[in-house]
Amino acid sequence: MSVSSLTDPVLDQLTDLALWEAELAAEPAEVESALLRRLAQVRDRRARRGLRHPLVVVLVLTACATLVVGGDCVAAIWQWAARSPQDKLARIGARRDPLAGQYLVPSERTFRRVLTDLDADALDAATCGYTADVVRGAARVPEVACIPGPLEREERRAQRRAAECPAPSGLLPAVAVDGKALRGARTPTGRVFLVGAIAHASGAVIGQVQVSDKRGEGPAARALLSQLSLPGTVFTLDALHTTKMTARLITGPLRGHYVLALKGNQQLARAAAQALLTGKDDEWVQTTAIEDDRGHGRTERRAIRTAP
Repeated sequence: MSVSSLTDPVLDQLTDLALWEAELAAEPAEVESALLRRLAQVRDRRARRGLRHPLVVVLVLTACATLVVGGDCVAAIWQWAARSPQDKLARIGARRDPLAGQYLVPSERTFRRVLTDLDADALDAATCGYTADVVRGAARVPEVACIPGPLEREERRAQRRAAECPAPSGLLPAVAVDGKALRGARTPTGRVFLVGAIAHASGAVIGQVQVSDKRGEGPAARALLSQLSLPGTVFTLDALHTTKMTARLITGPLRGHYVLALKGNQQLARAAAQALLTGKDDEWVQTTAIEDDRGHGRTERRAIRTAP
């Protein structure tokens, strides 16, 4: 992924991973080693001559520091890393100075140079591979400690929803696939567009690919889905991806399920669905659900009818 400056996207991505890894309540050393193994797979594009600090050390320190200092300043990341305890530096494989008898932290210049020239596709593969392992149960689920202080608005809404509408048992895992423009990054041809797969339950990104523009989302989404190994998962996609090719890919090789939106790009299917679901409310009482929600300055009522 060639962009004008990779530092901000890299810090954002490592922050997301650190939010999963930091303040672990159960088996922190085990999950920490899982983080090291994944980040160790990122290819180091630096010349081997004169190399002093392993790439995985730079990435782990950045991931941890961005969680604490906000992830928007390389200088602050270096300052945080410079205060890291010696036992932590030893555990992640930092370079040891035999004369001083201490483990060393890379300089601010090294942090900046390494993060700017990082192989972003390899970082994607490493971080998304780890979160995908967690989603399908191949890795332990990190537990993030509660942050003291008042709850944010979305946290309050989530708690209210959980109390009013507790999730029934037996729910299948769900993944949302959507395309977005990457803020703050540009290629020589324009803005950077990504198609990502996000787990509903945790909001973790389990995969993403870059596309040339919004018109390339369909093939990119199918390519992304083909990389995932999540049988039994429900994939939710917007109307842009409501095509026979995508639906057959999900129910066929992926052995999953889909929730697709019907709009004007599938006129015949939309008309058939409208005809099937048309009727008086009292005719659909047994297969209708209604939900009221308040937020963002408005009250919304959502109703759904289901049919075979």
